[in-house]
Amino acid sequence: MRYVARHPILNLQGHVQAYELLFQMNPQEVVGEIGVHAARTILDDTVLYGMDRFTGGAKAFVNCTAETLDRRLVDVLPPQKTVLQLPESMQLDPRLVNICASLKEAGFGLALLDFSWDLTPHPLLYMADYLKVDFCRFDAMERKYLRKRLTNSKITLIADKIESQEAYNEACAEKFTLFQGYYFCHPVMIQNAKVPANRLYHFEILRQLNSDPLDLHKVSQLVMRDAALVYRLLRLVNSPVYAQYQEVRSIESAIMVVGEAAFRRIATLAILSELSSAQPPEILHMALVRARFCELAAKLCGLDPDEQYLLGMFSLLPAMLRYPMEAFAPDLPLRNEIRQALLGLVIPERSLLAWIEAHERNDQAEEYSIAESYGLNEQRLIQFYIDAILWDEASASALC
Repeated sequence: MRYVARHPILNLQGHVQAYELLFQMNPQEVVGEIGVHAARTILDDTVLYGMDRFTGGAKAFVNCTAETLDRRLVDVLPPQKTVLQLPESMQLDPRLVNICASLKEAGFGLALLDFSWDLTPHPLLYMADYLKVDFCRFDAMERKYLRKRLTNSKITLIADKIESQEAYNEACAEKFTLFQGYYFCHPVMIQNAKVPANRLYHFEILRQLNSDPLDLHKVSQLVMRDAALVYRLLRLVNSPVYAQYQEVRSIESAIMVVGEAAFRRIATLAILSELSSAQPPEILHMALVRARFCELAAKLCGLDPDEQYLLGMFSLLPAMLRYPMEAFAPDLPLRNEIRQALLGLVIPERSLLAWIEAHERNDQAEEYSIAESYGLNEQRLIQFYIDAILWDEASASALC
């Protein structure tokens, strides 16, 4: 079974600089000729889907093995957009070093992983573009020693496995400029404070959007009170994603043109985009991928696709607002079971969200356990995840 995931690499401004693309196979498929065939298949699929559609045009960091380098399987990837990641465990003989030099000359970037800085110089250190530094593996003194050794080097250091704001602040203090990990999904929460009125106002719009029938006039009046929301909403309605053939200039005409069901979906997305505007854009992209994945996969377990879409979308509200879920879950226009799923209760309604959260963490054991518990087909889950990423990238331009 193929395994595909992407992990963002962010800069100091919270913008995606690159994505690490993880392509893996079952353990029995990664050795010998079978492993080479598996690697070739995965790389070919990347070309088939279009790597830019996985990364939104950003660079892709792709793990390599000695076999994929020796057989030049990576030549199918676009050099200027690809950084080849080389693990510390790779045995680099002179032939492989020459191949890496040739690939770099062709335009590929090189990144070293899990590098240990002993007295023996790494044979590729002089030509590497990036060096990932595992913050869980090395302490502050070891990182200081590394930076001292690389004083005159042009290599860019990436702080890896940054999972909290404390670790992020520590990496910033050490002058790192690129960061990998989900620290941005775990901001410092504002405790014991009421959610601001303007946020509750957005929740009121969400509540009206989920009323049936939709009160066209009331919703239009509520939305029109927020100029930024109007702008985002009309951009979305007029974007190629929704294939409109006439320009829409008002909220009421938007509802009339796209229909109530589509308008509810578009307006919800516009509100989430506005709510997350002060946070790294990747948070909204992750929310979109979760929402679309949960919607698509709902058919596997008899869940309501629209509810699952909202569950995935709202799951990152704490990161967007910096308030704990408990502070605003009661105000969300959702069934009680969906609110319980947002609060972390282990119930069937949360199965798909739990699976994609494990997938984001690259926790394959947990993914398998969840799929096994609920009788889900993992290959189909992976395909839905890929489809969600491609859908998100197609939608991204409309969110700017």
